[in-house]
Amino acid sequence: MDNFWLNALWSLTPTVLLGLLFWLIIRSIVRSDRTEREARVRIEAEERAKRGLPAAAPQGS
Repeated sequence: MDNFWLNALWSLTPTVLLGLLFWLIIRSIVRSDRTEREARVRIEAEERAKRGLPAAAPQGS
């Protein structure tokens, strides 16, 4: 019975580790996209203010 549980652990370990790696990569991509969009909105607002234009209407759904 001990050998069964050890084999089960060794069988699941690569799948779990690859799943965690995939999750971390996707999470970092989503976070970087979010921060990039926030930075772009901030820069566009500053540029509109420099030119004396009204603030852009929020685009959200």
